[in-house]
Amino acid sequence: MVTLEHDNLVFRFPEVHPDAVLRINFQRTLRIPDDDKAYPLPAGLGRFSLVHIEDHHSRVPEHWLQRGGVMMPMYQSEAMWISFDCSYPMAVKIAAGKINAVTGEGWQNGLQAEPQDYVVTPTQPWLDGFFTGPDQVRQFVASPLGDGQSVEEQLTGEAEFGGLQIIAYPLKAEIYEREQEEERKRRSQFDSDDLGLPMFCRRSAAEPMGLGLGGKITQTIYNDSRGADAWDEASSRCFVHIINSQQWCAVTGEPVPRPPVTRKQYKSAGIPWFEYYDDSAKGLESCGVFDKLKTFAQFQKPGSKANKSIKVPTTVKIRASDRVSEGDF
Repeated sequence: MVTLEHDNLVFRFPEVHPDAVLRINFQRTLRIPDDDKAYPLPAGLGRFSLVHIEDHHSRVPEHWLQRGGVMMPMYQSEAMWISFDCSYPMAVKIAAGKINAVTGEGWQNGLQAEPQDYVVTPTQPWLDGFFTGPDQVRQFVASPLGDGQSVEEQLTGEAEFGGLQIIAYPLKAEIYEREQEEERKRRSQFDSDDLGLPMFCRRSAAEPMGLGLGGKITQTIYNDSRGADAWDEASSRCFVHIINSQQWCAVTGEPVPRPPVTRKQYKSAGIPWFEYYDDSAKGLESCGVFDKLKTFAQFQKPGSKANKSIKVPTTVKIRASDRVSEGDF
């Protein structure tokens, strides 16, 4: 079951376990220059608004209603990242225009182990873009369907779906309970040795749109150490339709979202950059599909100021905790 709560998509699996809850939101952020340099993780600058697609049935295409889900506004060339919030482990597949963001393959239900086509939360707290290489993603950047820039159009030659597609699978309850018991034993041992567990630090927080390849960000996509068989068959999914921000008001009656933050505003506000690492988890190898596609900069005029490099100050290092804790489309 998926519900919309305060601009969060909330996936609940009470039939699997009372703790099986995952919250996903989409964060506004600074668009990274596409200058072939790898940048640290930019901060979240607030959640994108989400509304039920059915609430605006008279102003959206019929096929959107058939796909169900929610609607989200983005400006053209605006960037975003996806935040996962849970303590109960989940396997989550993310696609843009029904192209898997981890493998570059077309949408498939079910989990694929070779190559791994999903991320595992809470080990993976965020996803900032398409997985393009070891410890590297290309930032999610919005582009209107039909201009040829989206990953979907470059790989399929069609501008059919756009948006984001999400499906989540909870960990099997018996595995979760076993891991919880092992964790309780470890905590008991730490307490007896008068050692504290490190704290988990969180990163701060109409016209259809697709997602293209932005600048490089240093981010690891972690390997599923449990294996695909560890995840329950129960699943929930959601289609996130992306609409041009300028048309948001006409469709929903809500104010037009504020424009994306500029690099000057980001710098003058003293907003930090981040580095996240987890020594206990192994990163995946890229399938290489996205390497063949054009990036955002390659669609721009030469010398565009949008891709002028940014000087990054000292980054905030975030270490993971030792704890390992629907429509038709």
